[in-house]
Amino acid sequence: MVEEVQKIKDVQFSEELSKRYLSYAMSTIVSRSLPDVRDGLKPVHRRLMYAMRQLHLDPKNGYKKCARVVGDVIGKYHPHGDSAVYGAMVRLAQDFSVRYPLVDGQGNFGNIDGDGAAAMRYTEARLTEFAMDLMDGLNADAVDFTDTYDGEDSEPVVMPAMVPNLLCNGSMGIAVGMATNIPPHNLSELSDALLLMIENPDCDDEAVVRKVKGPDFPTGGVIVDSFETIVNNYKQGKGNFRIRAKWTVEDLGHGQYQIVVTEIPYQVIKSKLIEKIAELLLNKKLPMLSDVRDESAQDVRIVLEPKNRTVDPTMLMEQLYRQTDMEAKFNMNMNVLDLDGVPRVMSLKQVLHDYLVHRNNVLLRKIKYRLAKINARLEILDGYLIAYLNLDEVIRIIRQEDEPKAVLMQTFNLTDNQAEAILNMKLRNLRKLDEEEIRTEHSELLEEKAELEVLEKDDGRRWAYIAEEIRRIKEKYSKKTALGRRRTEFAEPPADIEVPVEAWIEKEPITVILSQKGWIRCLKGYADLNEGFKFKDDDALAFAIHAQTTDKIVLLDNKGKFFNIAANDIPSGRGFGQPVRLMIDLAQNDDIAAMFVYEPEVKYLIASDKAYGFIIDENHILAQTRNGRKIMNVADGEQIKFCLKVTGDYVAIVGENRKLLVFKAEEIPTMARGHGVLLQKYKDGNISDIQFFKGEEGFSYNRSGGVSTEKELLTWLGHRAQIGKLVPFGFPKTNKFLK
Repeated sequence: MVEEVQKIKDVQFSEELSKRYLSYAMSTIVSRSLPDVRDGLKPVHRRLMYAMRQLHLDPKNGYKKCARVVGDVIGKYHPHGDSAVYGAMVRLAQDFSVRYPLVDGQGNFGNIDGDGAAAMRYTEARLTEFAMDLMDGLNADAVDFTDTYDGEDSEPVVMPAMVPNLLCNGSMGIAVGMATNIPPHNLSELSDALLLMIENPDCDDEAVVRKVKGPDFPTGGVIVDSFETIVNNYKQGKGNFRIRAKWTVEDLGHGQYQIVVTEIPYQVIKSKLIEKIAELLLNKKLPMLSDVRDESAQDVRIVLEPKNRTVDPTMLMEQLYRQTDMEAKFNMNMNVLDLDGVPRVMSLKQVLHDYLVHRNNVLLRKIKYRLAKINARLEILDGYLIAYLNLDEVIRIIRQEDEPKAVLMQTFNLTDNQAEAILNMKLRNLRKLDEEEIRTEHSELLEEKAELEVLEKDDGRRWAYIAEEIRRIKEKYSKKTALGRRRTEFAEPPADIEVPVEAWIEKEPITVILSQKGWIRCLKGYADLNEGFKFKDDDALAFAIHAQTTDKIVLLDNKGKFFNIAANDIPSGRGFGQPVRLMIDLAQNDDIAAMFVYEPEVKYLIASDKAYGFIIDENHILAQTRNGRKIMNVADGEQIKFCLKVTGDYVAIVGENRKLLVFKAEEIPTMARGHGVLLQKYKDGNISDIQFFKGEEGFSYNRSGGVSTEKELLTWLGHRAQIGKLVPFGFPKTNKFLK
């Protein structure tokens, strides 16, 4: 009793609690949560890979039940719950979770909608080629082994890792007081970075990032960060990447379209993303969106229907980026166990450097292992050669001596291994051919041994050998392969896009009508432009055009000034509308000479009644204010008469004198402002009509019985400012081509 009392020690409870909690924390960090910089695996993943290898589940063999694999893992190597082990195994098989799957699963292993995998008794698995490359060298003493938890078996401390798995597949985990979150990358690009570091160990972080480019997520998407941001993230080992969904516009005809999302950000659950969009739709927080559908099969296909045809798809996606996980952030934290097993945040270059150091250590161990095997074999071969040279004496000793092994060792100065090998030699191996084969093998092994000894001592040749290994891996998983192609794209950081007022206007067809007295109105739908519109008694139709409520209507007065009106601002109804002068500052004595719908990237010919004109592009016809924009200067008594869209490479112009001239459109200069140049010369009268056409098609005009086309242009072909020739027989008396 006294002895038991003496074993009790007085300690501070707080100190003991702190010490034991720290021990638990380090155990969690090292044995559970953080990956090793050398192979990128946590213990559970490493044990899974090794157990599957021991079960001979390589890619060339068949599948086995996952329950069998999980049973081996928790029974021999990893004494934890089967659900945790199976969960880790499932993730390694999901091509939307890991960039280069380590497990080839057969059965239901879950999906991108967040559905779980089937029970382990229903699924089967085997290793992938990538996993085999990760473990290449385990049989060549490339890494240390340690006893399993019960001491009955051994397991690798780390994998030889011919592939840089940490960066290829990334990792995530939460430890005590720290966490890790590493994005996946493209193996081909990582290989380029490794080769650069072998060739130039002093290269800076930016040079390494230029090779790696950035993360390559298994679900694709688009990274919208600047190169400077990406470099800074990799330098610090911390930072975030903005990932956006990838989408395209599908044309449905008749001006309608739909948006199809084909790739979503990494780790975003598709079903929840669609639920969020539907919820926003229900709460009327997505006014540009009409409906969302999931048409996904093997690939992602989320269909977004805009409210109407006028909705700008970019604006619609901007709203979704801001309110849903169509844009997500990946918060990188490269917190790993370094070569000494110490957890720390490392930069991209440091991670690659430690991986190369590991590969060098693995190569040295493989060389030593191979040299030991060669030396052991050479020892045996030397014994065989001695036996062949003294074959009769060897046979005599074996037949007559009671202890032939000891006599052989003493007579021919053999080692124990050599004597044992000679005694175990079969009689059929005593042929001359076998002696020659042994000498050839002996010579080849000596040559290989010499090369390995040089490789072991020569640091430069060793790095060249590692570089060649990296090139072979790069070729195996090149970007030309389905697995190796880059999936995530890059784009410039998006500017802050403000949604314009037009984006909120419902796009509808309308007919805009302007009377001769300057009254403007619109009718819903596309009315027949030739129908008899109602006007006041002393008024009549001047212009009627088809437009959309989201269009800009361009007006040109007869003095050369452009005005703009928003189509949705034009009064509608059955009345006569309102004076256009209430919407634009049109001078009292000026009238409207042309009205049309604004179109981007279109050029126009402006011409006066005196046949002066020039070409102007669409950038100069939009006015910023009600005052309009002065473009063409006219002389006294001169008025603007035409504003035509440039639709061909030739111009046909006819005057009131019925003289017609054809010349190339390129002879008319493009100007931002001015009076223009003379298009056709007249002695008396003014311009009557102008038409653009393509040279091979000819110009057209109304003729009794229909439209006639004149393709033989030689009679009227000339140059700008000439007089021209008389119009062709049958040309309308109105001197108008098609009016």
